[in-house]
Amino acid sequence: MTYHAPVSDMTFSLNEAADLGRLEGKEGLDAYDPDLVLPILEEASKLASEVLAPLNSVGDKEGAKLINGEVIAAPGFKEAYSAYQQGGWIGLSFPEKWGGQGLPKALALAVMEMIHASNMSFGLCPMLSLGAIEALLAHGTPDQQEKYLPKLVSGEWTGTMNLTEPQAGSDVGALKTKAIPQEDGSYRISGQKIYITWGDHDCAENIIHLVLARLPDAPEGSRGVSLFLVPKFMVNEDGSLGERNDLRCIGLEKKMGIHASPTCVMEYGGNDGAIGYLIGQENRGLACMFTMMNSARLNVGLQGVAVGDAAYQEALHYANERKQGKAPTWKGDGPAPIIHHADVRRNLTIMRSRVMAARSICYACAVAADEAVLAETEEQRQAAKLREELLTPVAKAWSTDMGVDVASLGVQIHGGTGFMDETLAAQLYRDARIAPIYEGTNGIQAADLVGRKLAMANGEAMASMLNEMRDTARSARNTNDPQIVQIAERLEEGIEALDEATSWISGLLMSDRDKALASATPYLELTGDVMGGQYLLKQALGARSLVSKGHTDKATLSQIAVAGFYAESQLRLAKGKSSALIGEAHPMDDGRDALFDLEDT
Repeated sequence: MTYHAPVSDMTFSLNEAADLGRLEGKEGLDAYDPDLVLPILEEASKLASEVLAPLNSVGDKEGAKLINGEVIAAPGFKEAYSAYQQGGWIGLSFPEKWGGQGLPKALALAVMEMIHASNMSFGLCPMLSLGAIEALLAHGTPDQQEKYLPKLVSGEWTGTMNLTEPQAGSDVGALKTKAIPQEDGSYRISGQKIYITWGDHDCAENIIHLVLARLPDAPEGSRGVSLFLVPKFMVNEDGSLGERNDLRCIGLEKKMGIHASPTCVMEYGGNDGAIGYLIGQENRGLACMFTMMNSARLNVGLQGVAVGDAAYQEALHYANERKQGKAPTWKGDGPAPIIHHADVRRNLTIMRSRVMAARSICYACAVAADEAVLAETEEQRQAAKLREELLTPVAKAWSTDMGVDVASLGVQIHGGTGFMDETLAAQLYRDARIAPIYEGTNGIQAADLVGRKLAMANGEAMASMLNEMRDTARSARNTNDPQIVQIAERLEEGIEALDEATSWISGLLMSDRDKALASATPYLELTGDVMGGQYLLKQALGARSLVSKGHTDKATLSQIAVAGFYAESQLRLAKGKSSALIGEAHPMDDGRDALFDLEDT
């Protein structure tokens, strides 16, 4: 089975759920024409299915190799990256000034979904470059931008993000990598970083590392962290490459999945120290890095969508091919294809509906990110920024949890075959599992949603989202279409449940922050459930409009069917989930001493 991008579902999500069309004519997106969307998606689909998907299992089996101090990519990956780079795919959403194409982020995100779905290990390489470009655009000096952005945007060079150290995982303030100022304005970087995705490879001629390090007189904790640009090869004034910098990969991590993505242990400064250059202000590196992190969080959320969709496609293919047992709907001879078994169809529909919901959350977040910069008025830009801030932790956490759950269902549909290590179903499950950990674990995303995002602008971010949901339900009711109205009723139940949970947890934050944070993860789950239901209803409304004009193809009708199934299977649970999260905090808090040995130090 090979991957085929669900272009119809993607365009419905872009146009109906995320409302990509409202970006048309925005200054800064001068090259954007809605008529470009379908051709771009179709061309990217060819790259994904014809070039990247065939390498997915090869990369899983062979992996990257560390040979004589150099990382060699999995077989075929260097040639595939060349095809990706020459196609100009990395620069879709970046300014034309730097060689990009000036198109919306949501469109670029849809292309990245195809890349991740066809080959997640490959997709991690350009994903890190995207974040490096975002950081340089926001915080780089004019000289740094001139020197590095054109090659990064073209894909000739790739970028990385270097945060984690053995003693400092999510607690970035505990890092120990040093940066010593030099008379020429550069810095000497020394230290070790672990878990560095695509930290070294042979697919591009240079790698631009963004490294968090600490100055000699820096304050303790996260307030004393600075960000540095450290190239693998030094760049001469004329743009040519110079000597190798004092950095190297000293080991490749052995992982349960994403085997073709080289996860490197990086050593900086084995001799005199690697030469680096400050990005932004001293001791303000975390603020700079969060530009990169937010980009990465949305893209990691998209990985959940992508791997989930790949798992759905693989399971659907298997269910049509595998024959076993008898089924009422099977009229042929011999055993029935297992897709005729009702429970298999139910699991497949769960998979597709949750993938579609997560996709729309991610695409809507990307449109909000563009509007936060490009909207006409300051009021509109602030409102869009609030929406982006609210959606980011949900897009990252809800979508990646979904990806793992859906990949697990894919294994279940395959039965014993799915548990065999060499199957794609098993690989996708293993690959998906890293995404809830990447770029701030999902527990951190939930704490961010509850502890920071709900309080922004006196709660305006969530209040605005709830009002939009109510408007969507109202529009659906006004159609008087029984199927659409029933979905609206379920969404209204979800809105009421989310509103109740939001009020409860916001109040609890003021009186008992620890207890509120203990309920953050189920609150984020509920939030994603209801957001996903709203976006699927928007897609169903768009499909209904097409049906009224005579479009009765399966691709259109399936939008309504999926939204209806999601409403009954997910939104119906919202009230119970709200009651559960409100109730669970008390017994957990009361039983803390019995459950855990917590030492007061």
